[in-house]
Amino acid sequence: MSVIHTWACFLLWISFATQDKTPDVTVTCVVSEECVLPCSFEPASAETIKWFRQDEVVYKMERDDDDDEEDDWGDDHFEHERLAGRASIFPHLISRGNATLILRRCSLKDRGTYRCHVHTSKGEHNAKIIVKVEAPIRALSLELTRLSGYEEMKCTARNVFPAPHVTWATEPPTFEELRPVTRFQPDKQGLYTVDSRLRRLKDQPDLIYICRVTTSYGGPAWTASLREREIRGSQGRDLTIPCFAPPYLNNPFLHWTFSNGEDPSHILNYNINSGDSISPPWDNHVELVGMVLFGDGSLRLMDPKHTDHTGSYTCVFSVPYNTHTERTDVTIDSPVADRSTSGKASHWWVVGLVIAMVVLTVVGVLAYRKLKGGNSKTRTDPEEVTELHTVKDPAADSNLNESSPFTAGGTNGQTGTQSGAQLT
Repeated sequence: MSVIHTWACFLLWISFATQDKTPDVTVTCVVSEECVLPCSFEPASAETIKWFRQDEVVYKMERDDDDDEEDDWGDDHFEHERLAGRASIFPHLISRGNATLILRRCSLKDRGTYRCHVHTSKGEHNAKIIVKVEAPIRALSLELTRLSGYEEMKCTARNVFPAPHVTWATEPPTFEELRPVTRFQPDKQGLYTVDSRLRRLKDQPDLIYICRVTTSYGGPAWTASLREREIRGSQGRDLTIPCFAPPYLNNPFLHWTFSNGEDPSHILNYNINSGDSISPPWDNHVELVGMVLFGDGSLRLMDPKHTDHTGSYTCVFSVPYNTHTERTDVTIDSPVADRSTSGKASHWWVVGLVIAMVVLTVVGVLAYRKLKGGNSKTRTDPEEVTELHTVKDPAADSNLNESSPFTAGGTNGQTGTQSGAQLT
């Protein structure tokens, strides 16, 4: 019997020793929001409640006397200034065994290990709560910037804690290695601004750039994607502005806006429940021609005007934690520009025609002169020959028929001498 009695006492001691032993509780709080630190105990009387942080009393509450009425609780006692005005428990719940601490406007300084200690007429109760504080991603933006001297995609998330992880991808995938530069800048509160930049790839203008941000606390991952393009149209001629969502977006919400250097103008919204709604300034100029449920949100621009509709058109597909943006720079050519362009074309056509005529005229003149010069030379040669024959024949006849001393002496001295000898 002694052995059985000993075992019974041992088991009873274990049960009393562990009845107030509760497992540690981990609570994740959000910056600037309300956080609940749970603490439950067995209801009794004469309760005294203390909350510790890192073994330092930060909050205390107890009854003014031994009365069990709920209105007999004294004021809150904040043993630490950081919780003053931000922490409280509900007195009317203490009698039900609830000493939960409500912590308002949480900050990163509230992180740590808390302990709830309750002393009652029946004994003591302790509960340990591990408090984590995070600042989740609220928004993720992706834009094309040229401030660095070249085009690059800029992915930004603000007021985030802890520092998240950023990855990049393209659609369709590219074989070129992506080399983003990511910076984390903390503010005075310890919250991070994430700035990740990726240089735009050359000779691949139709790529979709995808930025994905994840947190170490296991919250939802955020994704933002962007495609940029340029198109031209003519005034008065309908123009379709394309917009296509990536395949991983299901049943997205669609939003179209327009900007020409001023504040963006709302064009239309579309969701699966209500369809599309077009703003009055655009209801006579646009219509949705794509099937949004299948990722096609293309917009038709009807009877566009150069001054009114030249600018940047932006369509955004969005679902929770994911956005896809397509920005299209549209240029509507004006009729004046068309006429000036055609006038320039006709001007150059006339100039070319004049040059061609001048060249043909010069070639014709040169050919004419060459032909005329050849004919003149042919006609001149017989006359020169005739004149030579006319001069030559009388001289020949005088030498043959007349024997004049003047002529003979003049022509040859020896002949004159011979004649004189004969006379002698």
